[in-house]
Amino acid sequence: MNRRVIVTRPAHEASRWVDALNGAGLSAVALPLIAIEPLEDTRALEASRRTVARRHALMFVSAAAASHFVDARVAADLAADPAPRCWATGPGTVRALREAGAPASCIDAPGDDAAQFDSEALWAVVRPQVAPGTRVLIVRGGDAAGQPGGRDWLARAVQSAGGEVEVVASYRRLAPRFGDAERRLATQAASGGSVWLFSSSEGIANLRQAMPGADWRAACAVATHPRIGEAARAAGFGTVVLSQPGLGALAASIESLP
Repeated sequence: MNRRVIVTRPAHEASRWVDALNGAGLSAVALPLIAIEPLEDTRALEASRRTVARRHALMFVSAAAASHFVDARVAADLAADPAPRCWATGPGTVRALREAGAPASCIDAPGDDAAQFDSEALWAVVRPQVAPGTRVLIVRGGDAAGQPGGRDWLARAVQSAGGEVEVVASYRRLAPRFGDAERRLATQAASGGSVWLFSSSEGIANLRQAMPGADWRAACAVATHPRIGEAARAAGFGTVVLSQPGLGALAASIESLP
């Protein structure tokens, strides 16, 4: 049976994955579980953009963080010599940086075949760059008020190595607004016959908030990280499998489900 794949990434990224999965012979549909919105107050963001040339490295936690931070002025600073390094957590973030104008020569990221795309994998690549006094700006999403949120694992690692860290939000991450069509799709996918593709624990939390009382015991999920798999199990998903985040591995995991 060709199961329908529910792609839960933010809308812009979800459309890429829907096209890729459909191109791989699967049947995919988008149901974004995180809404990406601009900041209402951009003063901190603009101030951080003006400091790019004084940084040793900029760490981008996601494609959205990169695309909402790198404007023409930042791209020019990244093309200068010397320029700060751009640390990216995975290929989607690398693509966003390149599309925004960052030169490939300034980007550091885990390899496309990495087992995980996360802070730990990135740190293994960039650790030699950090010494006492290394100035790192972490660019990430913010909450509804625009305050930076998320894991601070890499910030602690940089600080433990003597580096200096500042954090700025370049966009806001909000819960999605479910209308009748979204609720209908989620309800159908809860009863089996579909595979939920999860790349964010936050997205799972938003799904639980949008569908209170839903029974997920008959639902199947593929998660791209152990922490996300744990969140899916905690939400009640009856079948949860882990997969490497690349297209080939995801397609194989989906097709292997009973």
